[in-house]
Amino acid sequence: METVKVSPKFQVVIPRRLRERLDIRPGQRIQVLLYDDRLVFVPLKPVKKMRGFLSGIDTTVERERDRL
Repeated sequence: METVKVSPKFQVVIPRRLRERLDIRPGQRIQVLLYDDRLVFVPLKPVKKMRGFLSGIDTTVERERDRL
């Protein structure tokens, strides 16, 4: 677990280990969500980088007859 300090301008530095693991780059946009009493930071990725991330997924799902 990492601990960071909030600056007088309400800025925080994302620790290097976490930046590298999530491949966060300078200028990248990050979505901030309020979840219960927590802040959750979600790095936004370009759509082109998401191509193929579902390859190999099992698509043999039973469907209702009217959806065939």
